[in-house]
Amino acid sequence: MAELKRIDTNGRMSKVVIHGNTVFLAGITAQDCSQDIAGQTREVLGHIEGYLTRAGTDKDHVISAQVWLKDISRDYAGMNEVWDTWFKPGTAPARATCQASLAGSDRLVEIIMVAMIP
Repeated sequence: MAELKRIDTNGRMSKVVIHGNTVFLAGITAQDCSQDIAGQTREVLGHIEGYLTRAGTDKDHVISAQVWLKDISRDYAGMNEVWDTWFKPGTAPARATCQASLAGSDRLVEIIMVAMIP
């Protein structure tokens, strides 16, 4: 049976759970919510990159992503501008994007990812 490893666990959740060679990231949001959608998206992807590194993988091995936007009609294009520069051509994961009521009125984006450890 594959070992289960957790990173940054508190009483409610883990930021990362690793099972075998699969890495599951919890929903990651920006800490500095005074930023616009581009700034929050950059910050979130930066946090995700750090968690992927800690888990022994990188963004080239992300296989799935869920993007939740507070206001999809206002923020979709701005989020995608940052998103499109974060992944190398040909490495984008399967993705779903939807509008959601996020925890905290100042949060504009939350991203969940699943990656593989090479």
